[in-house]
Amino acid sequence: MDDNQLLRYSRHILLPQIGIEGQEKLLAAHALIIGAGGLGSPAALYLAAGGVGRITLCDGDSVDLTNLQRQIAHFTHSLGSNKALSAQRTLAAINPEVTVTAVAERVDGRELDHLVAQADIVLDASDNFATRHAVNRSCVAHGKPLVSGAAIRFDGQVTAFDLRRPDSPCYHCLFPEAGGEEGERCAVMGVFAPLVGIIGSMQAAEALKILSGAGQSLDGRLLLLDGLQMEWRSIRLKKDPACPVCKKP
Repeated sequence: MDDNQLLRYSRHILLPQIGIEGQEKLLAAHALIIGAGGLGSPAALYLAAGGVGRITLCDGDSVDLTNLQRQIAHFTHSLGSNKALSAQRTLAAINPEVTVTAVAERVDGRELDHLVAQADIVLDASDNFATRHAVNRSCVAHGKPLVSGAAIRFDGQVTAFDLRRPDSPCYHCLFPEAGGEEGERCAVMGVFAPLVGIIGSMQAAEALKILSGAGQSLDGRLLLLDGLQMEWRSIRLKKDPACPVCKKP
């Protein structure tokens, strides 16, 4: 790190759990974020500010006026712009040293698999089960840590699956894929603006911890937030030995 980087990241470096070695790991890391909306916005902002060297942002949607209540990577002048490209501009303003690649489309299939294979960690900030399960399958196949978040109305959840570990559960262990399932959408159900900030920031925190080696991740635990009462619950997760996605051959 040069002098400017030592100053920019000094508050991380002062933490003995991160230090210079941990910050250098962050600078060398590559994070893939699926979704640049309510969850992806705060997650991306903190990863960029925290010094993750490469960030790939994927989103095929455009910024709409209804997004601005909570999707803090976008601004009024961004209306009509692709969300990945809009967020890319915001991250460049926060930390121009970070290399941000915008993928202005909904990724799946081979392209998703290729992006996951290149990343050191994946953050699922999508809003539908089909994408979540596709991301999970790819992360299992490539042994990549996955940080998953969701938020609707006043309810949020966040967890991590460290799929480098053979005993880690996967997203399918928690939410088996039923086929034809539809997630609840903010456009219909509504969402409390700061809720996505809380959950997205926690996704960033988990990613930074896993990449730097600091502390204990949420692997094997699901945190549930009741935003109305501001109460958290923690649920233990176990690997499903019969899971068709992550069971051992």
